[in-house]
Amino acid sequence: MTMPNDIGVIDLMIAPPFRAGARTYQFLRANLRDRESLDEFEFPAQYMFKDVPHPEAGDDSVRFLLDQMDRFGIEKGMLGVSFDEDRSADSLRAVREHPDRFFGSLEVDPNRGMDAVRDLQRAVEELGVKAATAFPAGLNPQVPINDAKFYPIYAKCIELDIPICVCAGVPGPRVPFAPQYVGLIDEVCWYFPELKFVTRHGCEPWADLAVKLLLKWPNLYYSTSAFAPRYYPEAIVKFANTRGADKVMYAGYYPMGLSLDRIFKELPDVPFRDHVWPKFLRENAERVFKLS
Repeated sequence: MTMPNDIGVIDLMIAPPFRAGARTYQFLRANLRDRESLDEFEFPAQYMFKDVPHPEAGDDSVRFLLDQMDRFGIEKGMLGVSFDEDRSADSLRAVREHPDRFFGSLEVDPNRGMDAVRDLQRAVEELGVKAATAFPAGLNPQVPINDAKFYPIYAKCIELDIPICVCAGVPGPRVPFAPQYVGLIDEVCWYFPELKFVTRHGCEPWADLAVKLLLKWPNLYYSTSAFAPRYYPEAIVKFANTRGADKVMYAGYYPMGLSLDRIFKELPDVPFRDHVWPKFLRENAERVFKLS
């Protein structure tokens, strides 16, 4: 059960350090109601995380991130990108200048209808993105995982042969959780059996239900984003060690809420079996996101 240190980790949720003033999460404000979230928090799930990173990246945030990745043995990272050069300038530069180290994902908003579908097509063609991502509870208006508004995007992901990574479970930000109830995934996997669907952000408190669905549906996967390793759900670790070694993938949360120091300090204590580690840290992501 020893974690290897030479595997060439693939991190499915990482980003260059935020620019000054960028940690505003304005897209969530319309759905927030409590005073702390609106007026005090710099990070919408701040109450859940201790020691939120504030890295001093200097003049070159991309070089800074590469140095951090080298320090912790991360070979490749998935970055959120968009066509808004202002919003994702550093991530776009990283993907363009270092395609051997970074690949992009595009956040989709099904409220935009066919414009969202066309943007996804364009992002694959022009930016080389390898995945779509979605935050159902963070949309305005919110869109449940199994809502028909998502169906054109799911169909497009199948056509483009890319996975979609979707936040599932109770969200950290203080917004209603109903759109991310894990049971909604069942209908999506039934209707779109070819869709590669990767959960984000834990699936709690329905981790046991997530395991049942992971076992049931061949193209359903789980990533560990936004969870410190010491808090990986026990049901997920047990599943990876038994019938789910090919289904669980590493994703961090740097610099959004977790430091790489903390993640890689805690990771060796996760009781994965020896055969699980290479799959968890690299091989499953390579296969699902077509990185090799």
